[in-house]
Amino acid sequence: MSADPAIDRLINACLLPGFADGDRLPSWLARDLDRDLAGVAIYGRNLVDENSVSTIARSVHERSPNALVALDEEGGDVTRLEYRRGSSYPGNLALGVLDDVRVTANVASAIAQDLVAAGVNYDFAPSVDVNSDPRNPVIGVRSFGGDPQLVARHGAAFISAMQEYGVACAAKHFPGHGATVADSHHALPVIDCDESTFRTRELPPFVAAVEAGVRSVMTSHVVFAALDPDEPATLSGRLLQDLLRRDLGFTGVIVTDALDMRAVADRYGIAGAAVRALAAGADLLLVGAVDGEQPCAEIREHVRSAIGDGALNLSRLEDAAERVRELRSWISSRGAGRHFPRGDDSFPSVGIEAARRALRVIGDVRVSGPVLVVEVCAPSNPAVGEAHWSLSEPLADLGLDVETLRLTEDNAASDEVVRRGRGRDVVVVVRDAYRRDWQRTSVEKLLSVRPDAVLVAIGMPDDAALARGRAVLTFGAARVNTQAAAEAIAGRR
Repeated sequence: MSADPAIDRLINACLLPGFADGDRLPSWLARDLDRDLAGVAIYGRNLVDENSVSTIARSVHERSPNALVALDEEGGDVTRLEYRRGSSYPGNLALGVLDDVRVTANVASAIAQDLVAAGVNYDFAPSVDVNSDPRNPVIGVRSFGGDPQLVARHGAAFISAMQEYGVACAAKHFPGHGATVADSHHALPVIDCDESTFRTRELPPFVAAVEAGVRSVMTSHVVFAALDPDEPATLSGRLLQDLLRRDLGFTGVIVTDALDMRAVADRYGIAGAAVRALAAGADLLLVGAVDGEQPCAEIREHVRSAIGDGALNLSRLEDAAERVRELRSWISSRGAGRHFPRGDDSFPSVGIEAARRALRVIGDVRVSGPVLVVEVCAPSNPAVGEAHWSLSEPLADLGLDVETLRLTEDNAASDEVVRRGRGRDVVVVVRDAYRRDWQRTSVEKLLSVRPDAVLVAIGMPDDAALARGRAVLTFGAARVNTQAAAEAIAGRR
């Protein structure tokens, strides 16, 4: 089918692209915003300084006042507002460990106010995945926990509180990414459980999210073999139309997870996956962390062709575009983008107070002399990116004499720790050591040469930490999580 401006505007209404590095809006994006583009997604690559989110949001709204400005602001490890310094709020796992829905609601309210102040009106949060497989490589501390009912009540509390401020939530990753052992950024995960297990383990948090009035649900690029053995949820009419729409009664926007992820892009390409997602029932196409100019052009071409040859009904495209417009209208009606008063004076401290309450300390972890902080560092997954974390900084802020040694897979030598740790207390910090053999081995060697060291696990609870006489569990790597750990180590708890 040849280009048709009316159809192209319908397609644009379903597109949510990102753009290349930096926080300056490119000309192609400004042009497409004039042609009904749904909005813009912000990624870590765009965050050159602490004002970048506001800079982008202002440029978008000047061009299209009710456009979506979207990002991942889960709190904890996954932050865009505070990508350069670490989040002021603990992530979901810490909130689940604390298990106080009032605190979860307060954290969500505080994040929402920060988003509104920055001009963001659409948050890809919360993750309501049930972290049922401890080997999961991509969810981990992003989940409230492994109990479906706990995840359901905290997810609902988060959604209700955030949407009260006119920021639309996207509960993710439908119908659940917590039982996978593959990362959909890199491969296609398959969950092979029976349908009864699936419905009792994965679905309760999404049922609760729908009941809480969530405006949007994000799909997962995961195959659930018992329901559709051929396609991941993003491309499955059985999961999106039959399960989410009909069985769960969801009427809001279905947004895809990023279409540049290899779980779908390797098989169909971004544009091919976009057509299949629309046909399956998705409404909003999240293009991904790539410059969106060429992918958007290819999506328009593929969608036009699919309509021309009957693979995609024009009515399906019209329905998707209308749902996205309704979402944008809801946001506009709630006033997101204008400044709200901060309200309760407790909000500035809600994050650190929650992190302190979630902290678990084993034994006497206090140190008094000079400290060597050994950070056992591994690459983050793309959802987290290179968001900042540090234990050395808060320890130094508390007046300790701190030296830092960062160990990676290439320089994980314990003899350096012995040399530099002479005359110093040693604190070993590790995130999710269960995910990589070299991290586990490094921690074991470090603790064998310095058995007096304090072990700080800033990711999922670590078996080595649980078995130690001196350990701190933070359940996340947000700035407030490491600050709470530093206070315990410095004896300020």
